[in-house]
Order: sequence, then C-alpha cells, then structure tokens
Amino acid sequence: MEKRNVIIIGSGPAGLTAAIYTARANLKPLVFEGYQPGGQLMITTEVENFPGFKEGIMGPELMDILHEQAERFGAEFISSEVTRVELSEDKKIVWDEDDAYEAETVIISTGATANLLGLESEKRLMGRGVSACATCDGFFFKDKEICVIGGGDSAMEEANYLTRFASKVYLIHRRDQFRASKIMIKKAEENPKIQFVLNSGIEEILGNEKVTGIKLRNTKTGEIFDLKLDGVFVAIGHTPNTSIFKEQLEIDPKGYIITGRERSKQTATNIGGVFACGDVQDPYYRQAISAAGSGCAAALDAERYIEAKG
Repeated sequence: MEKRNVIIIGSGPAGLTAAIYTARANLKPLVFEGYQPGGQLMITTEVENFPGFKEGIMGPELMDILHEQAERFGAEFISSEVTRVELSEDKKIVWDEDDAYEAETVIISTGATANLLGLESEKRLMGRGVSACATCDGFFFKDKEICVIGGGDSAMEEANYLTRFASKVYLIHRRDQFRASKIMIKKAEENPKIQFVLNSGIEEILGNEKVTGIKLRNTKTGEIFDLKLDGVFVAIGHTPNTSIFKEQLEIDPKGYIITGRERSKQTATNIGGVFACGDVQDPYYRQAISAAGSGCAAALDAERYIEAKG
C-alpha cells in the first residue's frame, strides 16, 4: 500500500482549493470526489458572490474550473466514496469500496447537506425558485413574494435577511410554537414584511419551469389551501457529513468536526495530521468563498505538518 502525502476527502470548494494548494506544493494529493463531485454548488444555478466573476458564474462551471486547476498542478482524483477511515497519530488509512490508501495527512472536506422536505417537486424545482441558502440566492427575488419554511433560529435569520430583497416573506411552520430563541422571534414579528403562517405543512411546491406557489395543509383542521409566490427557501437545518468520523474525531453536539484548538493550526482536529475544512466544520458561514479559504488553510496546515515531521 503506497503511502500518500495528502489524501483529501471531498471535492467541493474547500476540497478543491486544498487540492490546488497541496498540488502546487508538490505533495501530489489524492482526492476522493465522492459520487456527487463538486458538492452543493453542483445544484446551484448562478453564483454571483464568488470573487473574480463580475457577471456571475454557474455553480457547476465554477467547480469544473477548480477541478481543472487542481489537475493542472498534479492532483489525482478518484470518483468513489470513502466508506471508512482509520485515523490515529501513527497511521491514517482511507478505504473506498475496492481499495485501502495510507496517508501522511488527511484533509476532510465532506461538507454538510441541507435538510430538505423530501418532495419530488422540491427536487425538480431546486435552483428554479427553490433554495436552501438565502445569502446565496436572495438577490434573485427582488420585489417578489417568497416563503421560508422552518421554525428555528436559521429560519428567522433567513426570513429577516430575505426582506432586504423580497416584497413579502411568509414564514411557514408546522406548529404554533417556534424552536427559535425569543429574541429572534421578536425580531421577525416586528418586521413588517414578514407574515407568519402557522400550523401549516407544505404538501407540494407548485410550478413547472419555475415556482409559482405552494400547496399547504392546516395541521389542525386538515384544510388544504394554495399560496401564490415566486420562491421557496427551506431552512430546516443542515446535517454535516461526518458519520464515518464520529468514533475517531472530536465532534460537537450538532455533528460538526471541532477544529482550531491550536491557534497556529486553525483547521487541525484532535488527531495530529488530520485537518478539516469547509462546511463539515463550519456551521455558521456556509459560503463557497469561506469554504475555499478554509481549504487553503487546511492545505497550508498539512504542508507544515509534513515539513515538521521531516
């Protein structure tokens, strides 16, 4: 089993940036892309807030560019899913379905998955009026009527943020009580552009080529009614993709990998030589550019770790 300098698990903005930096350092990284290379940006239409693209760029196109840039410097890619890992100070082994690979350092950039409603119409209209990221897509709904689905702090934050653009924001929740903090609820209640729609569960998202409305069911009376709008923002949380690491790495109660205990190694985990970057360790920013920045940091941390070991 050949020992690699760096193995990178995940191929979103964080993983590909780490691949670019470690490849340029002549560390010949091996990147496990997974079965959905490119991460969440592969289901994002136009990205307007990534520096360097003044006219915006399609999410899949941006990931193709980063992939080609990493390959140009010598990164090697495997289109398979990592099934298990063995991580310790002395040995780091990564398995996919067929083989095992040993590494001096491992960079984890497996991201986080937005929790969705599970509707067929939600999947079909994703990027066509359905979104799970207000800061990514809010700009496209200027003077439109939209809704936010959820009852936690994230839903309140997204609803308030979206009022910068939308003419009206319906905040839809299945119950009449919120999980959100009182201060966040109060802020939403005081926003004249936000209207609460309580005791209402979403049955279907309406529209063919784009969202035209939603079908709701009153959870108390069973009454079904339609609400005409132009956009649906799902804000029911994210699940970090950390299941295969839980027995070996320090993970917070929400499932995110804990990093940065050492000030000089902001992406370091509790195991020497194992680093994490992007949404898998960031429950707050969740932006392509912040993920890319942490991918750069992880690459530099890995390079310095290898140098220190001689």
